[in-house]
Amino acid sequence: MPTPSKLSACPCGGASYASCCGPYIAGDAFPPTAEVLMRSRYTAFTLRDEAYLRATWHASTRPADALFAEEEKVHWMGLEVKSALRLRQRKAESADQAEEIHRDTVEFVARYKVNGRAHRLHEVSRFVREAAEGGALRWFYLDGSFPE
Repeated sequence: MPTPSKLSACPCGGASYASCCGPYIAGDAFPPTAEVLMRSRYTAFTLRDEAYLRATWHASTRPADALFAEEEKVHWMGLEVKSALRLRQRKAESADQAEEIHRDTVEFVARYKVNGRAHRLHEVSRFVREAAEGGALRWFYLDGSFPE
């Protein structure tokens, strides 16, 4: 799928692609928060950008198989962030706050169509922030659960 133009709206719901998810997907910057990473991953899904999705997926949970089937035609229709709460905010009394700064969760609903049929993905995603190649701290998608 082609990359959105610099002036077009970002698929994640942000302003323009160039000022929202574009720099992260291009590798020009790293998402500063778990929510921004989640939004850029949603955008990467809409673009079928497997390289970015793999690069932002934690090595311990990254799937070995291809993320997209050639015959699968998915039309992404929108993203709604329900909450982005750092574990350290939810556990303010915790004594181990240094570790909690490196973990976050984001709850979202993504709407999409497959073969004209509407679906929704409601997920609570877990993210971890740790050193990547080169030593810079980066956020990675770890896994998700699906509330009822």
